[in-house]
Amino acid sequence: MGRQRSSKPTSFDIAYLAGVSQPTVSRALRGSRSVSLATRQRIEAIAQELNYSVDKNASSLRSQRSNTIALLFFEDPTPDESNINPFFLSMLGSITRQCAARGLDLLISFQKMEDDWHVRYQDSHRADGLILLGYGDYTLYERRLEQLVGHGTHFVRWGSVGEANIGATVGSDNVGAGRLAGEHLLELGRRRIAFLGHADEHYPEFADRYRGLCEAMAEQGIAPDPALQVDALTAEDAGHAAARTLVARDATFDAIFAASDLIAIGAMRALAEAGLSVPQDVAIVGFDDIPAASLTSPPLTTIMQDMKRAGELLVDTVLAQVEDRPLPPSMLPARLVVRRSSGG
Repeated sequence: MGRQRSSKPTSFDIAYLAGVSQPTVSRALRGSRSVSLATRQRIEAIAQELNYSVDKNASSLRSQRSNTIALLFFEDPTPDESNINPFFLSMLGSITRQCAARGLDLLISFQKMEDDWHVRYQDSHRADGLILLGYGDYTLYERRLEQLVGHGTHFVRWGSVGEANIGATVGSDNVGAGRLAGEHLLELGRRRIAFLGHADEHYPEFADRYRGLCEAMAEQGIAPDPALQVDALTAEDAGHAAARTLVARDATFDAIFAASDLIAIGAMRALAEAGLSVPQDVAIVGFDDIPAASLTSPPLTTIMQDMKRAGELLVDTVLAQVEDRPLPPSMLPARLVVRRSSGG
């Protein structure tokens, strides 16, 4: 005898028609990848046919979940005083779409690293997990990450991927990307390549990019010159100051690999002030491919990171922790976008 449906369809009705269990229906409608694609599609089609909608409040009470992910931005110095790195703003759309596809609400908040944000979110159950973007000095940030791990908080951060990571991390292959930039400049005949950006444990992503550059140079028998590395944070003013320092050192250089596009844009302004032409005198490669990169004069050659996949991975990594599933792959490839600033 068939199951008698009530006037309002339930997940049990869908389970009966799909020939699966009710928990399978619940997981499928949350977008869980523990359910096969074919089964998810069959369940979603039946749910749509029945005009079924998930009761988020009831679901949350049963699972003790808020069905909310918190996205925390941390301040970076920017010319427009937004204090949000434009690179992370470009990632926001992908994160938002992925949350919507997974039936999750997204809570966006701006934080200062010195505040007690880690306590506020891990103890209040306002969100099932955290996505962390931006951090400044990593040696200060890692103390907060250790506290999150100690409290069993579900979180993922965007950053440098490595064996020493504290908690889940998603990021680009920064070493490989640095090698790409170096190989490009070397193929163009540049041999004295400067690096603008911190290259130590305080800024591991920048350090990895510098390491990749040095590996590309070493393959051509070129040793890095310490005089051609100048510290700089991700800001135009910092890039401008770093390039001025580089020029003042009176060290010969014919190319610059900047750790970010903002640094590169500031450096281009400083080179123009010093009477140096880009790319004739100095070829420049940036990193991030922010919207402004294609609008500089000349347009900036840069490394593009996969923002769409990054957003998907950040959301899926948090969900995997919440649902006690294996974490997805954490490292993404980057690619070189050649424009006129490098002379390519």
